[in-house]
Amino acid sequence: MPWAHKVTIRHGPYESCGVIEHRTTRLLGLQTMLGADGHHCVLEQSLDWNIVELVVNGVIVFTCNITELDFGGDGKLDPLCKEAMKAVNSAY
Repeated sequence: MPWAHKVTIRHGPYESCGVIEHRTTRLLGLQTMLGADGHHCVLEQSLDWNIVELVVNGVIVFTCNITELDFGGDGKLDPLCKEAMKAVNSAY
């Protein structure tokens, strides 16, 4: 991989079991895939509900609903993780 980026993963709170709070368990696959590709991940909490934004060099390169990411795992089978990897790797 020619470029390793510092990737900020902004994530908002979402509801699970009737409780609304920031959780990172749905981000594990994304973090694993980005780290395996040489990128440095930084988690940042956002006030926007149900949102995940990947920020590279101050630019939002990928956005999705956090509840659409697979729970736990390594991200290899999650199509959103693959899409996010393409967006990060094509960022300048």
